[in-house]
Amino acid sequence: MQRTIYSKEYQHFLALMIEARTEAGITQIELAKKLKKPQSFVCKYEIGERRLDIIEFLTVCKALKIDAKKILAKLLKRYP
Repeated sequence: MQRTIYSKEYQHFLALMIEARTEAGITQIELAKKLKKPQSFVCKYEIGERRLDIIEFLTVCKALKIDAKKILAKLLKRYP
Protein backbone atom coordinates (compact mmCIF):
# COMPACT_ATOMS: atom_id res chain seq x y z
CA MET A 1 0.00 0.00 0.00
CA GLN A 2 1.29 3.42 -0.97
CA ARG A 3 1.93 5.85 1.86
CA THR A 4 -0.69 8.57 1.70
CA ILE A 5 1.93 11.32 1.82
CA TYR A 6 2.79 10.32 -1.77
CA SER A 7 -0.82 9.95 -2.95
CA LYS A 8 -2.39 12.19 -5.59
CA GLU A 9 -4.92 13.30 -2.99
CA TYR A 10 -2.24 14.48 -0.57
CA GLN A 11 -0.37 16.22 -3.39
CA HIS A 12 -3.59 18.07 -4.25
CA PHE A 13 -3.95 19.07 -0.59
CA LEU A 14 -0.40 20.46 -0.63
CA ALA A 15 -1.14 22.40 -3.81
CA LEU A 16 -4.17 23.93 -2.09
CA MET A 17 -2.04 24.93 0.89
CA ILE A 18 0.59 26.54 -1.35
CA GLU A 19 -2.15 28.34 -3.27
CA ALA A 20 -3.69 29.62 -0.04
CA ARG A 21 -0.34 30.96 1.15
CA THR A 22 0.49 32.66 -2.14
CA GLU A 23 -3.02 34.13 -2.45
CA ALA A 24 -2.58 35.54 1.06
CA GLY A 25 0.59 37.24 -0.21
CA ILE A 26 2.74 35.57 2.43
CA THR A 27 6.16 34.07 1.84
CA GLN A 28 7.36 30.86 3.44
CA ILE A 29 9.61 32.93 5.69
CA GLU A 30 6.76 35.19 6.82
CA LEU A 31 4.51 32.21 7.50
CA ALA A 32 7.25 30.45 9.44
CA LYS A 33 7.68 33.55 11.63
CA LYS A 34 3.95 33.63 12.35
CA LEU A 35 4.08 29.93 13.27
CA LYS A 36 7.27 30.43 15.33
CA LYS A 37 8.90 27.70 13.27
CA PRO A 38 11.92 27.64 10.97
CA GLN A 39 11.32 28.33 7.30
CA SER A 40 12.27 24.72 6.61
CA PHE A 41 9.08 23.60 8.41
CA VAL A 42 6.94 25.33 5.78
CA CYS A 43 9.17 24.21 2.92
CA LYS A 44 9.17 20.58 4.03
CA TYR A 45 5.40 20.27 4.30
CA GLU A 46 4.86 22.15 1.03
CA ILE A 47 7.14 19.78 -0.91
CA GLY A 48 5.68 16.73 0.80
CA GLU A 49 8.78 15.80 2.73
CA ARG A 50 6.89 16.22 6.00
CA ARG A 51 3.27 15.41 6.75
CA LEU A 52 1.07 18.22 8.01
CA ASP A 53 -1.20 16.87 10.74
CA ILE A 54 -4.70 18.21 11.39
CA ILE A 55 -3.70 20.47 14.30
CA GLU A 56 -0.82 21.91 12.30
CA PHE A 57 -3.20 22.37 9.34
CA LEU A 58 -5.57 24.39 11.53
CA THR A 59 -2.67 26.43 12.93
CA VAL A 60 -1.39 27.22 9.43
CA CYS A 61 -4.88 28.24 8.31
CA LYS A 62 -5.20 30.53 11.31
CA ALA A 63 -1.80 32.11 10.58
CA LEU A 64 -2.86 32.65 6.95
CA LYS A 65 -6.23 34.03 8.12
CA ILE A 66 -8.09 31.56 5.91
CA ASP A 67 -11.05 29.35 6.67
CA ALA A 68 -9.88 25.73 6.99
CA LYS A 69 -13.35 24.61 5.90
CA LYS A 70 -12.79 26.23 2.50
CA ILE A 71 -9.61 24.24 1.93
CA LEU A 72 -11.35 21.04 2.99
CA ALA A 73 -14.35 21.82 0.77
CA LYS A 74 -12.06 22.24 -2.24
CA LEU A 75 -10.39 18.95 -1.40
CA LEU A 76 -13.72 17.15 -1.00
CA LYS A 77 -14.99 18.46 -4.35
CA ARG A 78 -12.19 16.59 -6.06
CA TYR A 79 -12.37 13.51 -3.81
CA PRO A 80 -15.97 13.04 -2.60
